[in-house]
Amino acid sequence: MKKKLVTAILLLAVILMSVMISCKATQKVSMKSGAQLWAENCQRCHNTPSPSTFSPEQWKTIGLHMQTRALLTDEERQKIVEFLRQ
Repeated sequence: MKKKLVTAILLLAVILMSVMISCKATQKVSMKSGAQLWAENCQRCHNTPSPSTFSPEQWKTIGLHMQTRALLTDEERQKIVEFLRQ
């Protein structure tokens, strides 16, 4: 019985730590601009075209495609696409 209680407490502690860490990462992303996220995520794999290369609708489609390939969150994708559509 005591072993189960200790195991449950340890499991709960691990879950809480995971949630806290993910919240900090989310806060860091929230503080970054679309330009910063674009430089960090897009330019690490290839030379990115000028924002004026594509229309706003094309950037939206490209953003959806690249979100999957670059493992971006919805928030990151939205910020990047907003920056590129200006």
